[in-house]
Amino acid sequence: MNVSHRPRLCGVLHLPPLPGSPRASDGVGAIARATARDARLLAAAGYDLVIVENFGDAPFFRDAVPAITIAAMTSCALAVREACPQLPLGINVLRNDALAALSIAVAVGASCVRVNVLSGARVTDQGVIEGRAAELLRLRRELTGEGVEVWADVAVKHSAPLAAREVGEETRDLVQRALADAVLVTGSGTGETVDPERLAVVRAAAGRAPVLVASGASVAGLPALVKLCDGVIVGSALRADGRAGGAVDGDAARRFATAFRAAFA
Repeated sequence: MNVSHRPRLCGVLHLPPLPGSPRASDGVGAIARATARDARLLAAAGYDLVIVENFGDAPFFRDAVPAITIAAMTSCALAVREACPQLPLGINVLRNDALAALSIAVAVGASCVRVNVLSGARVTDQGVIEGRAAELLRLRRELTGEGVEVWADVAVKHSAPLAAREVGEETRDLVQRALADAVLVTGSGTGETVDPERLAVVRAAAGRAPVLVASGASVAGLPALVKLCDGVIVGSALRADGRAGGAVDGDAARRFATAFRAAFA
């Protein structure tokens, strides 16, 4: 799958706490079945891609996650693949285990991975996270996973720079030097809206790479995004209460999809 430049509607499947994480309560089988159910709802509503993310595993490891997390996420991703074989799939291993995400993606036939910090360094609640683009892109070649795109956040949410840097310059480095296939723009935190001026700067700097809004997208705000991005990644707005985590609400998912298609037609 190549995102190209046509608008993309991407839904996030927030996994509950997985075995081994502090708040874990359910087994992998039950989690995988619930994830497959959510994927079916998004597929039926016409979403172009779904991203499996270990949202419930907070507090997150800075980079490498335990083997049980990789195993559990692989099981959930395979459940989605079996339930919706034609629905493109993405993987995001929080906080920044891009190597695990890519390995899962290759194993399950996913289309992309999301990487919060692909290049540079950011100060986060997990400490200082450094990008590992050189290792990731070489692993992709080694695993013959060239079909797996790398979607990279620029100035990702829940983080701050080590030193002030212009976001357009960061974007150019992501695309030209770290070889990101798409650039993701977020607000300051989960569910926070994106600054349109900042988004415009990223869009201008990204060149041919698609730019997606990756937090805070709402039904009401979609028309304003049409000329500034190539699609959205939506999580919070798919839940009945509008908060990240929990099961996908079918009605909310359909409302958002309808509004997206109308705005980006």
